[in-house]
Amino acid sequence: MSQLNVELVAADRRVWAGTARMVSARSSDGDLGILPGHQPILTILVAGEVTIKGEEGTQTATIDGGFMSVDHDTVRIIAEHVDVTAGSGS
Repeated sequence: MSQLNVELVAADRRVWAGTARMVSARSSDGDLGILPGHQPILTILVAGEVTIKGEEGTQTATIDGGFMSVDHDTVRIIAEHVDVTAGSGS
């Protein structure tokens, strides 16, 4: 099964990196769900939650806005401030 390579970055550090089956976030145009094979995009994110669903559970982070790029199954989310919630075993 295809995976996404995901990197979640705050202004001062890399918060999380790993693989996922799906990433969801809210852009200025609405909610986005990213799966493997998604077309390349660069979008502005609004304040809210980012959800990363992987083999080992779900990781949730709250961001204050930022950017997300998707290209060749690589997702990069960059925000000024990131607060991570402990993962759950979904």
